[in-house]
Amino acid sequence: MEENSGLLISLISPGLIICYICMGLALVASVGMPLIHAISNPKELIKSLIGVVGLVVLFGISYTLSGSEVTVKAAALGHTAASSKLIGAGLILFYIVLITSAVLAIYSLIKDIITG
Repeated sequence: MEENSGLLISLISPGLIICYICMGLALVASVGMPLIHAISNPKELIKSLIGVVGLVVLFGISYTLSGSEVTVKAAALGHTAASSKLIGAGLILFYIVLITSAVLAIYSLIKDIITG
């Protein structure tokens, strides 16, 4: 198998380079196209900004509600009170968004059933 390793490397390396190039192009397109769309439609940008501000407010609420306790095991892994508070805030934010989206999805289904 070791005699074929040079052949394998010579076959895999160009494939990896092509993959990296394609991934870079996809990244540029996924960031660039929404920016072009936002510049051409500034009213849509305001709606997006409202959503971002809402998430920041929810994160602030989550950060306020989270605790900063650190267990012995977490301290051994290098976690501090600040990192524990951020992790707790992220989890609480996730729970808020998850529950809100589930309630809205159920509400939408019930509304569609009632209105026909």
